[in-house]
Amino acid sequence: MIIISRWYMAKALLFLSLSLLALNCWSAPASDALTYWADSDERNNANIDHGEWQTVLSHNLVDQHPSGINRFDYSGISAADKQLLTNYLDHMQQLDPRAFNHSEQKAYWINLYNALTVNLIVTHYPVTSITKLGDSLFRFGPWDDKLVRINEQALSLNDIEHRILRPLFHDNRIHYAVNCASLGCPNLAKQAYTAEHLDRQLEQAAQDYVNHPRGVDVKNDVLWVSSIYTWYREDFGGNDKALIRHLVKYANAPLAERLARFQGKVKDHYDWALNQP
Repeated sequence: MIIISRWYMAKALLFLSLSLLALNCWSAPASDALTYWADSDERNNANIDHGEWQTVLSHNLVDQHPSGINRFDYSGISAADKQLLTNYLDHMQQLDPRAFNHSEQKAYWINLYNALTVNLIVTHYPVTSITKLGDSLFRFGPWDDKLVRINEQALSLNDIEHRILRPLFHDNRIHYAVNCASLGCPNLAKQAYTAEHLDRQLEQAAQDYVNHPRGVDVKNDVLWVSSIYTWYREDFGGNDKALIRHLVKYANAPLAERLARFQGKVKDHYDWALNQP
């Protein structure tokens, strides 16, 4: 009995250690730039067509949910929309984003990230959380799995977000645009991102998240913020004061007033449940 108990204890401790390691690796991914993708052609004013992705969003995204969180109808998506999603991802992989201007590239990578994430859930549905997916033995999500090949370069979701979008575009509003199929995440936008409207769309995404309790909530002497602000602390100024200045920029009154006066503790939280209706 003692041997069995020790075996189970050792197994449990090993699983806990590996789970914590996996979570830590996910929450602090490398942000080293993939300089291969740094080139652009600012003379090129051509637009990338995101129409198929827009159709998928229009047919399946519930953006008037009582919770204030956009939901994707993974269970109800039609065969036709699944095919559109596949076609869109195929088309994106046939492009060389370096041939487009910087703004067009930015929209391209954001839309690609979101479409890949939706496709992952649709392919493996039913699933309760994206964290249940992934190819590794001790998995915590699919973020390191190579999902696309562009210009013969195999890329993962982490590559797109942390080795392309963050280091090459230097815009912390990207965190409000990429969606991880979870309730704690900023909304999956109803409109596909486009170079023409990108700045307005990113501003709106930031406002929507900061002014929802899953993003920011002041309760007594505790400022509850999304774990996104902890995981990517450096992107929001590196300390609590800088973070609060960022939040005030997007907060509506009276939240902005409460943030400006806040002197308490900052704590974080996140909900990994699937963002389905």
